[in-house]
Amino acid sequence: MGKGIAILGSTGCIGRQALQVIESLGERFQVLALAAGRNIDLLEEQVRRYHPRLAVVLDEDKARRLKERLSGLRVEVAAGEAGLIRAATFQGVDLVFAAMVGVKSLPAVLAAIQEGKNIALANKEILVAAGTLVMEEARKHGVHIIPVDSEHSAIFQCLGQGGKVKKITITASGGPFRELSREEMDKVTPEMALAHPNWRMGRRISIDSATLMNKGFEVIEARHLFDLDYEQIEVLVHPQSVIHGLVTYADGSTFAHLSYPDMRLPIQYAFTWPERLDNPAVPFLELATLGQLTFERPDGQRFPCLGMALEAGRQGGTLPAVLNAADEVAVELFLQGRIKFTAIPRLIEETLDRHEKVKDPTLEDIWEADAWARRQVWSLVEGKKG
Repeated sequence: MGKGIAILGSTGCIGRQALQVIESLGERFQVLALAAGRNIDLLEEQVRRYHPRLAVVLDEDKARRLKERLSGLRVEVAAGEAGLIRAATFQGVDLVFAAMVGVKSLPAVLAAIQEGKNIALANKEILVAAGTLVMEEARKHGVHIIPVDSEHSAIFQCLGQGGKVKKITITASGGPFRELSREEMDKVTPEMALAHPNWRMGRRISIDSATLMNKGFEVIEARHLFDLDYEQIEVLVHPQSVIHGLVTYADGSTFAHLSYPDMRLPIQYAFTWPERLDNPAVPFLELATLGQLTFERPDGQRFPCLGMALEAGRQGGTLPAVLNAADEVAVELFLQGRIKFTAIPRLIEETLDRHEKVKDPTLEDIWEADAWARRQVWSLVEGKKG
């Protein structure tokens, strides 16, 4: 019997790759629970292929339909937030792979931590919105939070070399608009923004990469994961996406993690940590063929989302939750063609400016801030129409 796995967000881009990795590793892992938001067609395929004992759909009507489709199989079907919590705490699960976009899976992740289950965290928003709460619970219950993001996985792997950490460096590809002027960015379409030069990602994270909000989220996440001050976290644009993260120690030594940009590598490491296994699916680096590796500082004038995120992180409280929720809504409005690409940071900034921060938020405060921010963005957009 292999290590028991629950995947929250199995039908998304990262969830699908996680299942591919598990399949490539043979009998070392057993998929016990799969959870998705609405895509029951793909979830049904996954259930028939990987034979979990539990399948969860957030949408209750779709959960009923899935249950009918799977009536001949020995699999339990559950729905909603309660279903997510059941998946995350399911008997026999050793590792919860949290890949569901947004904060919907936050209660399930907290429940898993309280049950003593380790978390492979492929979701940025959970630590952005509730990093202090999540990490306090993890410490209290002796749970490991293993990062799956390529940048955080890289830093995770470079830490522990001995000595005091001076700083860490998170790299950014710069996205598809690294060389565009501000005027050119005003004409960006959703199709242009979804065409990331290096990575295969979901829709929201592709837009967040194009605005550099993704890097801001990653800095907030790194602050919680590695217990560092914001002054110890640096962001550099590295267009080749070969060096994913660096750790600099007090003696001046810097350790870097290099690999081709392929999410299957950090996904596999999260599953097998602290072991390293053969990975036939991922190409190995050939340094002689890479040519130059270049670095530059991000342009805060053209990409204001990064600085906005860093400031929200420094101020803390409920501001990061507001930042995340406002960004999610603004990105969706852009993808629907209702606002321009350059309106995304303006809407987020205005929402942050209007928020009355709660300094030491409870989970209920975080939910209230999240809901308020979503209403606020819509209000701003509708108001501007009038």
